[in-house]
Amino acid sequence: MAHVLMYSTQVCPYCRMAEKLLATKGVVEIEKVLIDSDPQKREEMMTRTGRRTVPQIYIDDTHVGGFDDLAALDKAK
Repeated sequence: MAHVLMYSTQVCPYCRMAEKLLATKGVVEIEKVLIDSDPQKREEMMTRTGRRTVPQIYIDDTHVGGFDDLAALDKAK
């Protein structure tokens, strides 16, 4: 199973939608990095992805992007 990492916040509806979509694909474990409780993690996310919004999703070492990117990837398959 692929390793999924998601930068998230505790109140992000798009993060929840991404989790639900991943669950429908059989992903049972997501490593969540909550950037609203750790400003250093927010900086890490922005440096790593070049983006400021959540979610930011990685599957293994590939940056998928946000929820819209994940949904588009799902539709393309």
